Amino acid sequence: MLTSTPWLSRTLRKWVLIAAATLLCACGQESSKALLSDFKWPDPSTAISNVTLLTGARTKTPTFRANGPAAPPPMAAAGAAATGEGAVTVSLSVTNLLDWAETAYPAIFPQHQLNQSAQSYTYRYYPSTQNYIGVSGGNVYILGPVSRGVLTQVGAMADFTCDLMPFNCDTTGRGTSPVPTSGASKPVNGFDGNVILGVPTDTSITASVFSPDQNATIFLSYGLKSQQATWQSPVVALVAGQPSNIVLSNLLPNTNYFYQLNVQLSSSSGYVTTGEYSFHTARPAGSSFVFAIQGDSHPERNKNQFDPNLYIRTLTTAANDHPDFYMTLGDDFSVDTLNAASVNQAAVAARYTLQRPFLGIIGASAPVFLTNGNHEQAARYLLDGTPNNVAVWAQNARNTYYAQPSSDSFYSGNQEQVPYIGLLRNYFSWTWGDALFCVIDPYWASPVAVDTVFGGGSKRSGMWDVTHGLDQYLWLKNTLEQSKAKYKFIFAHHIMGTGRGGIDIANLWEWGGTDNTGAYLFTQQRPGWAYPIHNLLVKNKVSIFFQGHDHVWVHQSLDGVTYQTVSEPADPFYALYYSENYVTGERFPNSGYTRVSVSPEKVKVEYVRTYLPADEGPGKVSGQAVFAYTIP
Repeated sequence: MLTSTPWLSRTLRKWVLIAAATLLCACGQESSKALLSDFKWPDPSTAISNVTLLTGARTKTPTFRANGPAAPPPMAAAGAAATGEGAVTVSLSVTNLLDWAETAYPAIFPQHQLNQSAQSYTYRYYPSTQNYIGVSGGNVYILGPVSRGVLTQVGAMADFTCDLMPFNCDTTGRGTSPVPTSGASKPVNGFDGNVILGVPTDTSITASVFSPDQNATIFLSYGLKSQQATWQSPVVALVAGQPSNIVLSNLLPNTNYFYQLNVQLSSSSGYVTTGEYSFHTARPAGSSFVFAIQGDSHPERNKNQFDPNLYIRTLTTAANDHPDFYMTLGDDFSVDTLNAASVNQAAVAARYTLQRPFLGIIGASAPVFLTNGNHEQAARYLLDGTPNNVAVWAQNARNTYYAQPSSDSFYSGNQEQVPYIGLLRNYFSWTWGDALFCVIDPYWASPVAVDTVFGGGSKRSGMWDVTHGLDQYLWLKNTLEQSKAKYKFIFAHHIMGTGRGGIDIANLWEWGGTDNTGAYLFTQQRPGWAYPIHNLLVKNKVSIFFQGHDHVWVHQSLDGVTYQTVSEPADPFYALYYSENYVTGERFPNSGYTRVSVSPEKVKVEYVRTYLPADEGPGKVSGQAVFAYTIP
């Protein structure tokens, strides 16, 4: 989370003085320009990239200002000639772009301002909001309260072509946002890779750096103040297609750090930076913090249950909440749609690298924790005693491309060593602030296919064959019983990894103890288990059980335990899937993410909806929470 820094404080003080001086004198725009003559823009190389910073901020349909502050005529209609009778001649110039920004975002850039120049920038300053917008080197930058005081690149000028000249663009599709659809990241200073943080502790964090096609030498520079690096990580090699993990250790607990990735491409002679990011080390009891959760993203279902632009918008919106970490609840790396007859290790790995540009949007500042889903096919039933099977490939890809925890002094988890994999890192727990976090997984414990069978075929013969396993059960029981945390959260893909519903099926099988006829068979079916999993949650006062799988957002409660099913983040049809499987509870359709705010006094859970720009309207505002509840 970004905190106040000396540079930011100085800048904000300067803005306040400028605004006050502007109000005290009637000198007009020229006086404002004179007052700003000593303003220094940060170097463009220090900017972070956030191509959807302004997404959702547009308050009206923009028009083109042909001659400064005069009332603007309507923009040429789509399909009209750019220079026809009654049309406005529009070109992609800096002035036209800044004029367009004023009409598109009047709440951020109010009242027409004149162009000014400083260093390499042509820019405008808006005293009433203290925001700057500028262009340098063909890129567009924002600086001010709207960017939290951090220089932010929102794209290249060319990305706004369709906004300024829609008559030259095909606007018949779903939305005309310039956000790229082939991936979420744009090259920054020539580097096309990304950073995803993982395994945060009170004194360390791991940065996973990846580029699909570039070799480089890399290191991290980091410190306690923005733009003031104090320390440097070791220099390591980055090989195209292979992630490199950089571990920052000996950090201070409960501390916000700023860092930059420094890259020297094999084709260049000097280092460049990809911008500044931040992270927070583990917080002690009594602290307040935010984390966020997404359900099944299903990127393989493109234009069905997945739209890349909507996914980018969801992740960007969640990142702007500055969560301490980001939870995914499975079905983000669907392997089972691959051809079983020709599948290989590279094809499985591609499912995991596909997500890197997307999860890098939020993962550069919020460590990402993964939960295993049924479509990942990282499951015990597929093991065949060789290294060449889908389960081994899937779990190794997960642990290779995303840093995940194993048991140590900070985390507790699965200590089983699986041939050709090693530690699975599939279930684990940690404490952060006043909360205990537990991630669980039935797929690696069950000897049968829990849900989808890779390559087709019949599912398990009975649900008593599906299990979290005695080892995981005893670990969870011990973890819950020993924890003194005020709040306890459990995360899983689904109650039993299959089926539909929340509390509606919490009475069944090893979760609740009965079969589908109502007969209580738990004692004979689970010898050595103290009581069903739901009873375990109740006895240990678990606050919330979070699950995905059902592609819907539902809030329910049973015996004092909240059951929270979370939505898909990128469904462009905003469907209400499987609502018939939920007899009770507040139900909402896709898409969006779940924001959880934890404080010593309470936990607040919010469903934040996200929409494509073309789908917004009354009651459909992207980034707005549509439902919230608290737990004391």
